[in-house]
Amino acid sequence: MTSVNMTPIATTPDLEALCKDLASADFLTVDTEFMREQTYYPNLCLIQVAGPELAATIDPQSPKIDLKPFWELMARPDQVKVFHAARQDLEIFHILGGLIPKPVFDTQVAAMVCGFGDQISYVNLVRSITGEQLDKSSRFTDWSKRPLSEKQLKYALGDVTHLRDVYVRLAGQLNKTGRETWLDEEMATLTDPATYQQDPECAWQRLKLKVKNRHALAVLMSLAAWRERAAQKQNVPRQRIIRDDALYDIANQSPKSAAELGSLRSVPDGFSRSSRGKEIVAAVEEGLNRDMADVPALRQGQPLSAEATATLELLKVLLKAAAARHGVAPRMIADASDLDALARHAEPDVPALKGWRRELFGADALSLKRGELALTLKDGDVVVINVG
Repeated sequence: MTSVNMTPIATTPDLEALCKDLASADFLTVDTEFMREQTYYPNLCLIQVAGPELAATIDPQSPKIDLKPFWELMARPDQVKVFHAARQDLEIFHILGGLIPKPVFDTQVAAMVCGFGDQISYVNLVRSITGEQLDKSSRFTDWSKRPLSEKQLKYALGDVTHLRDVYVRLAGQLNKTGRETWLDEEMATLTDPATYQQDPECAWQRLKLKVKNRHALAVLMSLAAWRERAAQKQNVPRQRIIRDDALYDIANQSPKSAAELGSLRSVPDGFSRSSRGKEIVAAVEEGLNRDMADVPALRQGQPLSAEATATLELLKVLLKAAAARHGVAPRMIADASDLDALARHAEPDVPALKGWRRELFGADALSLKRGELALTLKDGDVVVINVG
């Protein structure tokens, strides 16, 4: 019989007692409720955690609680920490606790390996495995307000209690099929601190590169770094500092004065005369003076040849056929960049040509390019034929 504590843990002694009770569990299911619409950094409002016999919520906003016992629990290497779509939860733990739990099991990734489709939602995964229909009406409530309602707490606990059944089913299926190691690469990325480093100098990498040349890209790199530092300092969303479309416009036009900046339609009236306007002009100058050896080449304007385009379409069909045959989500085997590289180059250095992915798809992809395989239809299914 599972013990469920509906009252959030709000003091350090109670948290210590909870963590002691959970310390002997083989695995823990974990989730968080947070708000980020008005801030740069996430505002952690609630932590949910469960072992096989116990489930509870923790109130990180309580003035009487120190989360140190929880961080120590998350740092234990002998317990699997189970999340669904773990990236944002792990980012919060990295920012607030200075750690990333290990080992981690992400049920969304595991579900893709087990044939549940691309990025299946928690609601759909629970329904598929347990038959339970979850009530998600509390998902977008204000988790920062106190007290939390019984409905909110019931919803929050459901995110870790049902996750136990999901984990047991998926872990068992992976073990049965010998696919446990197929998750290693994704889990390594999730638990790598570099994944969560918010270096302003790398902020441009999150942007769509809507720039006309490398000099504009150099300016965009400086602008993105300036905006990131401003958002971090003020703890506000990036778009609150200045919108993406304005960044692209400024990068392409590279205004060298407040007057030139003010003439851009994407820049709000009066913005150019503000302190931020002066900072933007300075960022533009910095970008224009950037060493071009540090600016990557643009891939824009390099369309696929007709031959490569045809190859890409065949590779997409082959990928879907391989994914269906082996019961794995296509994007777990190869993503769009993998396929693009395979279409452009003889044998590129991409994940699709390594390890289990090569066995399922990569080797056949190379054979297809060499004309050693052909694709045909049989009873509505794509069939691979060896013609080499």
